[in-house]
Amino acid sequence: MKKSFTNKLSIISFIFIPIIFLWHPYWLGFLGVQPYWPLFWLLPWSMINGSINGLVFGLFLGLILDSLTLDNNFSQIPGLIFCGFLFGRIKFHSDILLGHLRYGLICALGSFLCGSLYLSQILFKNFSDNNSLIFISGVKNILAEVFLTGLFAPFICSQLLRMFKFSRRKL
Repeated sequence: MKKSFTNKLSIISFIFIPIIFLWHPYWLGFLGVQPYWPLFWLLPWSMINGSINGLVFGLFLGLILDSLTLDNNFSQIPGLIFCGFLFGRIKFHSDILLGHLRYGLICALGSFLCGSLYLSQILFKNFSDNNSLIFISGVKNILAEVFLTGLFAPFICSQLLRMFKFSRRKL
């Protein structure tokens, strides 16, 4: 029973992403914005399993999160696929402190890429409106999301990476 549980830790943690995404804990937010939760799981998963698996699970995460949102006009799939592929190209580092800081920087960059792709979809759809307020509030949201994702990533990603390595070692 215990062996079966440790083999499924990555899948069980995958299930928590939509739950946290829907829960939207306000006490972890900044300026009404939350960190980009899927990247916390996608970074360690892609680092361990490679860029093709990162791409596939980025697609799955995007499909799940797009099905949970009320607005079906814009998609998170392109950003998550791109980040999953890029995260899979990253190798482990032996220095623990540098590794933790690197998780924050990589997730912040991924959050910026995902947020920028999402904002570009919004701006492309509303191009004829000539509304600069969408752009200003979108940039504010992206910067707050990048800050929070980079702040929490060293804590969350290092624990998930350790858990994924442990469950993989038990196989």
